[in-house]
Amino acid sequence: MPVLSIDAESEIGIPKSLCDELPLKAMEELEHTCPQPRLTIASPAPFAVETSCQCKAPHEKLTIVQAHVGTPVDRPVRVYADGIFDLFHSGHARALMQAKNLFPNSYLLVGVCSDELTHKYKGFTVMNESERYEALRHCRYVDEVITDAPWTLTPEFLEKHKIDFVAHDDIPYSSAGSDDVYKHIKEAGMFVPTQRTEGISTSDIITRIVRDYDVYARRNLQRGYTAKELNVSYINEKKYRFQNQVDKMKEKKQMFQERSGRMLQALSPLQSPTGSPTRERSPSRSPSPTLPWVINKLSTPSSPKGASASISSMSEGDEDEK
Repeated sequence: MPVLSIDAESEIGIPKSLCDELPLKAMEELEHTCPQPRLTIASPAPFAVETSCQCKAPHEKLTIVQAHVGTPVDRPVRVYADGIFDLFHSGHARALMQAKNLFPNSYLLVGVCSDELTHKYKGFTVMNESERYEALRHCRYVDEVITDAPWTLTPEFLEKHKIDFVAHDDIPYSSAGSDDVYKHIKEAGMFVPTQRTEGISTSDIITRIVRDYDVYARRNLQRGYTAKELNVSYINEKKYRFQNQVDKMKEKKQMFQERSGRMLQALSPLQSPTGSPTRERSPSRSPSPTLPWVINKLSTPSSPKGASASISSMSEGDEDEK
């Protein structure tokens, strides 16, 4: 450990004999005063201007191995993730969750690019910059939001926010005339990859809206939005309103038919079938008409031949049943 070696004792007011024995660290003890990770999610994350890191202690360069084992112990590892975050969705949230959980003790800073930079390098957004900033503040994994983040990370920006590592998916991000805007971060050993969530992206959501444009335009006209607000032409407005009226008429007709059916069923319930097996087998009912006919045939034959024929036919029936 280095010690002081100062000849002019008047400069510090300490005798030279003590200076030779006093460690330099004891003369100027600098503790880390970096903001700590949020312990509650009952309030939104602060903006960087509210909690900018004013720590005067030196931030030694860390390796990924050191950060994984919990070094340093006296401050959190400061991880940075940036993006546009338009139409904030589960894919964004999962990427930030991964960045937050890279190391045992992480402080996650999230940079959000402004409208000016985004429209210049990527294209028009659905949400403006203020809406996108606010969306990030309410994500549970975010400790701090940096507004108007740079498109390409400079050494000055990394030093200002005392960033240890940058988290992003490992797919080369070509933009602003560069094949990969994170190339210099990777070369410096400060890049930590995250995994993209397949099946969800801002472009996918916008594609769905464009595909089902007529459905959403009709719905919002019903909800009171004007054709001007929806950028709908006069002809399309009339067409959508006519389609809405037709749908309402169909719904009313269907409701009327359902109510009519219920009323008819209540007024004239279905009758039990007259020839049901229960009625035929009931002992309280009169004997089957077949039995008297057989008795009459046996008791009052029209001729001897008829009587013998009847007995013969009955015998044949008995034989068939056996």
